[in-house]
Amino acid sequence: MPIEIKELVIRAVAESDEERPAAAAPAPTSAEDRQAIVEAAVKEVLRILREAKER
Repeated sequence: MPIEIKELVIRAVAESDEERPAAAAPAPTSAEDRQAIVEAAVKEVLRILREAKER
């Protein structure tokens, strides 16, 4: 039996950058990495929209 999630709650804690050491900063992503992330996100959104349309 499928389960439908009607509400999703996401909580996050933001901290000042001054509190973190500089070595813990993430490495900058390359343009190719960003492009791959965008393509994957678009593909996933289109899949979700297609599934919603089929219902």
